[in-house]
Amino acid sequence: MARPLRIEFPGAIYHVTSRGNAQSSIFLDDIDRTTFLSVLGMTLRRFNVICHGYCLMTNHFHLLLETPDANLSKAMRQLNGVYTQAFNRRHGRVGHVLQGRFKAIVVDREAYLLELCRYIVLNPVRAGIVKEPGKYFWSSYRATAGFIKKPDFLAVDWILEQFGADRTRARKDCRLFVQAGLDSKSPWQDLKGQCLLGDDAFLEKLFPILKDRSAFREIPRAQRFADRPALEDVLADSGGRATRDAATLKACNEFGYSQAEVAAATGLHYSSVSKILRKMR
Repeated sequence: MARPLRIEFPGAIYHVTSRGNAQSSIFLDDIDRTTFLSVLGMTLRRFNVICHGYCLMTNHFHLLLETPDANLSKAMRQLNGVYTQAFNRRHGRVGHVLQGRFKAIVVDREAYLLELCRYIVLNPVRAGIVKEPGKYFWSSYRATAGFIKKPDFLAVDWILEQFGADRTRARKDCRLFVQAGLDSKSPWQDLKGQCLLGDDAFLEKLFPILKDRSAFREIPRAQRFADRPALEDVLADSGGRATRDAATLKACNEFGYSQAEVAAATGLHYSSVSKILRKMR
């Protein structure tokens, strides 16, 4: 099975999710949720990880994490492992609680972090659990919005600073911003390669890391080539036959497009694309 791509560098920000094994519940009651948050706090302190937001649902959780020390995998291994042990011990169970490896999406702070901060705390509203985010006790919203004292592990300064220096006004504007998110588009519409959420300038900064990763065959194709140009751009200058053939080879070999994709884009038959590749190779 292909492994999820892990991009780790100092200061990286991630949207992290883990789901219950076989879609089963990972929180059976509030004691489980309290235990998870306690383990989360200890893990963040031990690994020097910053948490900008969280939301605990019934069979999965969302975290917005920043890693000054480029150590997401180690931190998540600790969090998921310790919580699994505590869950199984309390409920007299054995085996997996969480399904496979966690999923992590690298997030462009400037373009998407604030949007994700409201997106994840609106999950209970979209799921029909509550009518407004302030009624849900198991997300970071109430603390960020100033309804309750924030837990020690939660960082709210960056979020509130986006709404001005006056903290009281910032909290009010933050609440209005979150409420408006119910009518906004999903940020996942802009997801690239299943693991990157950012604009072109952000992807360009990550290009050296992605280029090194592209040699790892066990990583899913869409993630290995997350930074690749659009196929129509690769084939844009393929007017003559020689130029077209070179562009076809580049699209398949360098950027990982399939022969079927190239055939559809050029109007060639699949067998013609195959012949071109054999000739050029």
